[in-house]
Amino acid sequence: MTRSIAPATPPTALPAPLDAWLQHLQAHRRYSAHTLDAYRRDLRQLVTLAHAADLPLEQANQAHIRQFAARLHAQGLGARSLARTLAAWRGFYQWWAPTAGLAGNPVAGVRAPKAPRGLPKALSVEHAQALLDHAPAQLSTEPAGLRDLAMFELLYSSGLRLSELVGLDLHYTRTADYESSSWINRDEAEVVVLGKGGKRRSVPVGKAALTALQRWIDVRPQLAATNAAATDANALFVGTRGRRISPRVVQTQLARFAQAAGLPAHVHPHVLRHSFASHVLQSAQDLRAVQELLGHANISTTQIYTRLDFQHLAKAYDQAHPRAGRKS
Repeated sequence: MTRSIAPATPPTALPAPLDAWLQHLQAHRRYSAHTLDAYRRDLRQLVTLAHAADLPLEQANQAHIRQFAARLHAQGLGARSLARTLAAWRGFYQWWAPTAGLAGNPVAGVRAPKAPRGLPKALSVEHAQALLDHAPAQLSTEPAGLRDLAMFELLYSSGLRLSELVGLDLHYTRTADYESSSWINRDEAEVVVLGKGGKRRSVPVGKAALTALQRWIDVRPQLAATNAAATDANALFVGTRGRRISPRVVQTQLARFAQAAGLPAHVHPHVLRHSFASHVLQSAQDLRAVQELLGHANISTTQIYTRLDFQHLAKAYDQAHPRAGRKS
């Protein structure tokens, strides 16, 4: 029989099992002080709720945990914060249950309500054009500048994920030691990419991106390394050391480029993917086509862009309708 750890009054320190779990995380899992402080606050809430219910922690079941979670949610705790709180409780019970002789983890299977899904950040058409039309003088001559412009044009032209962009090869290659998984086919004006879940798709490449790509490919030998490994030798985009470009370099260069172009917000590669989807949907009104272009397995993922499209229409309405701006 286990010993009750629910005291008559709330303790000033955490009960020993909870404190021991935090020490375990610090010593053996190397959790940061910030994370441990957050977990300590979450466990304090568990102790307070259990004390209010006159419930020893070892007697808590799934129904109790659901009640505690509902109470926190009713008190204003957001879905994301509640999910973190439940994760802390779940981790504690998972660790403590075997030594305390519990039948199982009472938090297993208890989930926080889904957080409302925020809209993806997308550039306006005007800002996307300003970004890609902004070409400092050095971009016309420096290989790295031509590479950057080609990458950004391709991200926006084809809606690629960052991982898909850096994984592209110059063309399809198959040897005894190497086979391309993603590549560009300039003759057909398309890229073939291996996306999430091992799903391969073909996406068109626009004229502006093809032009930028040709200019980059013409100077690519200036950055390419001699005797490079196959994955680097076949890479469409390479860094200054001749190796396949890293995602971090793409992120850094795009942020600098957007800042130099005077865009009002931070721009990362996924913003260009969101912009591609939003702008195509605004023009074509074909959700299924956008789903295929983005490589979404479920159309519900793509449907979020209809909300962006509605925002665009609502803004146009507010600007155009003679009675839209009336005040009550």
